[in-house]
Amino acid sequence: MDDFVQVSQLWPLIAYSAAALAVVAAMLALPRFLSGQRPPGRYTGSPFESGVVPVGDIHVRLAVQYYPVALFFVIFDLEAIFIYAWAVAFREAGWPGYVEMLTFILVLLAALFYLCRSGALDWRTRRQRSQDAYFKH
Repeated sequence: MDDFVQVSQLWPLIAYSAAALAVVAAMLALPRFLSGQRPPGRYTGSPFESGVVPVGDIHVRLAVQYYPVALFFVIFDLEAIFIYAWAVAFREAGWPGYVEMLTFILVLLAALFYLCRSGALDWRTRRQRSQDAYFKH
């Protein structure tokens, strides 16, 4: 029986889960009660910003190249969090942790080098690249 966790040891987890559920329920319920539930007005369904009625198309088209760059940014940003956590625990990790982080950073640099060499971070169109190649010669 010593291998199994006692229910009395789980009360902090249960209390935390209950508190998290209560916060989520409050965040979902309070706006409904505080809004006053007015009947829909004349312009309720129309999109606007700062009271100005939009003119033209409200949809913004982004270049396809934006999405991979945004994804790479998120990925490399998460790696920065790992490096920060390692820096906080630097003394406890010792030399093995240093070697592991150095390996991790080298893999990141290799990935960044690959992305640069493969053109994944190049925003120029094919036409612009061909013009650059034409003017270089």
